[in-house]
Amino acid sequence: MIWQFASRYFRAKKSTNAINIIAWVSVSAIAVGVAALIIILSVFNGFEGLVKSLYSSFYPSVKVSPVSGKSIHLTADQLKKIAGVKGVAHMTEVIEEKAVLRYGDGDQTIAVLKGVDSNYNQVASVNKSIVRGHYDTGDELAYRAVLGLELEMALGVDVERSLVPLTVYLPRRNITSVTTPEEALGSGILYPSGSFAIQQEFNSKYVITHIDFMRGVLGMAPDEMSALEIRAQAGVDDNDLKVRLKQLLGNNYHLETRYEQNQSLYAIMQTEKWAVYVIMSFIMVIAAFNMIGSLYMLVMEKQKDITILKAMGARSSLITKIFLMEGLIIAGIGTLIGFFISIVFCVLQEKFGLVKLQGQSFLVDSYPVSMHLMDFVLVSITIIIIGVAASWYPARRAGRQQVALKAT
Repeated sequence: MIWQFASRYFRAKKSTNAINIIAWVSVSAIAVGVAALIIILSVFNGFEGLVKSLYSSFYPSVKVSPVSGKSIHLTADQLKKIAGVKGVAHMTEVIEEKAVLRYGDGDQTIAVLKGVDSNYNQVASVNKSIVRGHYDTGDELAYRAVLGLELEMALGVDVERSLVPLTVYLPRRNITSVTTPEEALGSGILYPSGSFAIQQEFNSKYVITHIDFMRGVLGMAPDEMSALEIRAQAGVDDNDLKVRLKQLLGNNYHLETRYEQNQSLYAIMQTEKWAVYVIMSFIMVIAAFNMIGSLYMLVMEKQKDITILKAMGARSSLITKIFLMEGLIIAGIGTLIGFFISIVFCVLQEKFGLVKLQGQSFLVDSYPVSMHLMDFVLVSITIIIIGVAASWYPARRAGRQQVALKAT
């Protein structure tokens, strides 16, 4: 009965045309607000997915590093046991250290030198991000370097043509006293082979080389490394894999998932997304004032109907529910229209890239979008709350209206 009365009031022609106009203005305002919110959330999802894909090409599913100090020791037997843990797909030994780089007689710069073994491209995918030259870390005959693109430009290196090597200076370990700066540094040469472009943070910071070069210059043991990077099998949750590795390794090692390695970045992205959601929700609250006006005018329009219903025995709560339902119908129609608009826009944006990014990018030239079911659920709940809140006072006023029948 409540639905029948409410839907009839919405569809019926009013004595004052302005009531119909205001009702559809309310529907339009909610539709625009819902569509804008879904589209913005989908864009945030798209950028979040893009950033995660970029970081997953450089950061492992789980990283095993020292609790204290700069290196860990893992024997061949320990590595075999780790490889046998359920969910482990691949693993690679890495050594990272800050180094001073000099190209020929040019300027010096500081970068992070990352020594990797032959399994590295099975854990990360830097080799798929090569933009100049080729991926090659060399061997004991000639160790090579794969530089970030910004670092290549900063040093003035031409990885495709130049045969001039990079001179690398690394801090010596276990040095108790020095008389000259040179005594505190070990050095070696690397021949540039290629450059990669993933994300500016990596492109301007990292140089990839062979792990044996790092062990030789730093004087590290064959079973010594800065970290062990592990890639999970497809469908295996990083946290589950971390728990299994923790059970094997105990508390002697520090384990981090990909999320924990970049916790601040992911936290910022989530904070920005929620901030936009809150701001857009406030905008929809403002749009709901149209609905309040529409319902007030409808209550005035239907005073005679309300009086008749009460005279027939209808309780105030029934009248209140009818006009609450009227508000939810307005909000619901606006929400469905908004969902339709946002889905059409996001599909077209995915296929044709309607809205372009300003400037040039190595990655995408238009705004990425990714629709999530939970966003639609969240927006629906938000609209229900706003719709009930906006309808409550007019509906309550209708329910409290006094019976005023006059004898004829």
